[in-house]
Amino acid sequence: MEEKFDLIVIGTGSGGSAAAFNCNKAGWKVAIVDSRPFGGTCALRGCDPKKVLVGAAEMVDGINRMKGKGISSDSSINWPELMAFKRTFTEPVPDNRVKNFQEAGIHTFHGRASFLSEDKIQVGENVLTGKHILIASGSKPAPLPIEGTEYLTYSDEFLELDELPAKMVFIGGGYISFEFAHIAARAGSEVHIIHQGKCPLENFEPDLVELLMEKSKEIGIHLHLNTEVKSIEKKGFSYIVNGVNNGQQVYWEADLVVHGAGRIPDLEDMQLEKGNVECEKGGISVNEFLQSRTNPRVYAAGDAAATEGLPLTPIASMESHVVASNLLKGNHRSPNYKVMPTVVFTLPKLASVGLSEDQAREKGHQIKVNKMGTSDWYTYKRTNEKFTMVKVIINEETGKILGAHLISHGADELINHFAIAIQFDLAVKDLKQMIYAYPTAASDLGYML
Repeated sequence: MEEKFDLIVIGTGSGGSAAAFNCNKAGWKVAIVDSRPFGGTCALRGCDPKKVLVGAAEMVDGINRMKGKGISSDSSINWPELMAFKRTFTEPVPDNRVKNFQEAGIHTFHGRASFLSEDKIQVGENVLTGKHILIASGSKPAPLPIEGTEYLTYSDEFLELDELPAKMVFIGGGYISFEFAHIAARAGSEVHIIHQGKCPLENFEPDLVELLMEKSKEIGIHLHLNTEVKSIEKKGFSYIVNGVNNGQQVYWEADLVVHGAGRIPDLEDMQLEKGNVECEKGGISVNEFLQSRTNPRVYAAGDAAATEGLPLTPIASMESHVVASNLLKGNHRSPNYKVMPTVVFTLPKLASVGLSEDQAREKGHQIKVNKMGTSDWYTYKRTNEKFTMVKVIINEETGKILGAHLISHGADELINHFAIAIQFDLAVKDLKQMIYAYPTAASDLGYML
């Protein structure tokens, strides 16, 4: 069947949904396509279900920290019960999303989208012709140059485990490995993280990462740095992970081996060349309006677009709104990447916004660095948090905040205050005039500045 549309959206996550609804509301005939259950990575296979699991680990961690300080009972994670609870969030999503799209009048198609020409998309037996096309297909795990990749488990599969294995190896030292490792370790698994570089979580301040590594080791996570994985073998019901560390052969035996070594745009087999859509390492090559440089009918948003935006849900959503505005009114709006707060949901949480110390110096700023351990502050001492720190980068000439980096259990909320300050060019003196509710984590801002 062939059908014409004003807009075809490929992807039902944050990068596609906003544009689909906005253009549909403006009277456009819109189609939306997904090869997986509708809802996208964040709602089904990423942020949302992950944080449900983090919530349980947080409870356990809090009780363990307060033992001998008013709490005497033990706690443990019942994995099957926790997974059943998680599914109450994820299972309704696909049907609800399909219903929402269809009730709005958006045409839904299930299947892998591929280009037939610059304006034609094939989805199964359907051929869709689009005056405009938005590619918001998200990302997928990066391929690993090792033998035995067929034995890997991926993040979406981890989030569906009915039973938690006794011994797990995570390959790669990024968000996925650390977040899942902190959950699994507190649920009773023996956990190993293997990272090729000398420092994991490479986009965060090294001194705060060092503190997180100390906490990780305290809860039993084994960190193996400067180690390259060469192969994975199956041995009965277990797996052998073979690697090299400083020239020495090393190996680990595990019940599960999890891919945590980064993600790439999910564009393979989309036949982009037939659509004259140029692609680069970071995704679809786009101009400042998120429009394809080679096919003006096509736009891209989220992880599928090669932009300076971080691979985060709010960034994908913002870009989707930008695309919708440019489609409806002509190219006039560019995405704003001035503020991109990001959080690693380990326990404690690691949060960052703005420039790092090195980035600020590279850009030529005259800076003041407020770096301080905060575990003896009332906010953290009252819950026995031993691994907390703050690092704020301030422009000495203007008094404005260039970057902020936090590690603590409340870092995910506190980082938003710094994000607001950077977004609206607030100076340190402005924030210090603010009266915050007390005693709260935000009431410490004045001391951090």
